[in-house]
Amino acid sequence: MEGINWILVIVVGILAGWIAERIMNRNHGILVNLIVGIIGAIIGNWLAGVLGIAYTGLIGSLIAAVAGAVVLLFVLGLFKRR
Repeated sequence: MEGINWILVIVVGILAGWIAERIMNRNHGILVNLIVGIIGAIIGNWLAGVLGIAYTGLIGSLIAAVAGAVVLLFVLGLFKRR
């Protein structure tokens, strides 16, 4: 069953990266979406912990990952403009 967990992480990462890409009006490939989504999940999980927000399940994880990915793309956009 551990293999399924990794597949879920990859699918959620790609989906979160793609949603964040659409929210931030960017255009990346699937590999960049995966990386942004996975890093976004880490950031989103950390932010939820700092803010005291509890979430459960696949939908909660996806929302946290998307929020983290949006924050990541926003911060990267600030550096890119300079």
